[in-house]
Amino acid sequence: MARKKVVVVGGTGYLGQHILEAMKRENQRRRMNGDGGDGGEEMPWDLAFTHNRPIPPPELIEAISPVQSFRVDLSSGEGFDAISATFGHPHIVINCAAISVPRACEVDPAGAMATNVPTSLVDWLSRSTVAAATNHPYQSPCVTLLIHMSTDQVYEGLKSFYKEEDETVPVNMYGKSKLAGEDFVSRNYSNYAILRSSIIYGQQTISPVTRSLFIQWIDASLSSNKEVDFFYDEYRCPVYVKDLVDIILALAKKYISDNKQLQLLLNVGGPNRVSRVQMAETVASVRQHDASLIKAVSASSVNRGVISPPDISMDISKLVQTLCIAQIPFEEGVRLTLINGPN
Repeated sequence: MARKKVVVVGGTGYLGQHILEAMKRENQRRRMNGDGGDGGEEMPWDLAFTHNRPIPPPELIEAISPVQSFRVDLSSGEGFDAISATFGHPHIVINCAAISVPRACEVDPAGAMATNVPTSLVDWLSRSTVAAATNHPYQSPCVTLLIHMSTDQVYEGLKSFYKEEDETVPVNMYGKSKLAGEDFVSRNYSNYAILRSSIIYGQQTISPVTRSLFIQWIDASLSSNKEVDFFYDEYRCPVYVKDLVDIILALAKKYISDNKQLQLLLNVGGPNRVSRVQMAETVASVRQHDASLIKAVSASSVNRGVISPPDISMDISKLVQTLCIAQIPFEEGVRLTLINGPN
């Protein structure tokens, strides 16, 4: 298999790092097995990622090497052209970058729209495709597959198990900005897969992210032997990060093997609908914490500074039918996160 160029936008974030790590492992596995090239030298992925820091995390660069990193401003698009000039025209771009804290989106709605609607990214991909076709006139132009991460918060949250074709009525600025991003991609780009993800949980990253990881936070809170409030009336379908990465890799491979453009929208949640209380009870069971410390309260009893949809559990039958991927149950994912898997 010829090398395929992959750019992970937002590669220093939680999901981005897990994607890079998984693709690095695939490269190593193929090389050890001697697949895809003479003497096992060929690797399936050439990797690059974007960040918005003065320098990328050295520990990430060391762990994923060989990899190229590019500082990019998603609002202005500054830095994208350097990718084309140095790394080349990508086959696949995975957009993980977002302002994903709902309260931050409420405080700065203009900033949320500027980041969560990938105007500059789509503009760069369109220009890069034209430039590649001009530079290689005797080759069929590669229209980059854009795998764009969205959210379950595009749904209003008034019923269970939303399907992709259900009406989208986001109740907060985060959901509104992500829905606007979906609309922009689908209207302005021809080759895309939009993934509406639920809460992502799993092990810590190579370069630890600063934001709190929900399952680890529950574990630490219950370890303090103090009562902790959890909502009994807010439901989600949390997705284990390694399952989500497998889904993204499956989409990338499907595009490469089928050699056909995609226009795909998928719900990407885990197989279980659970309340915040049930999430805490699962952590308590796995870690043998005192479950009496879990205090069940209504979401309406806490002012979080942002409206949160009560039930945005999702029907994932389309995902299963499209990719034939089975996801692990929530309890097993928690066990892998806290006990059996690396942290």
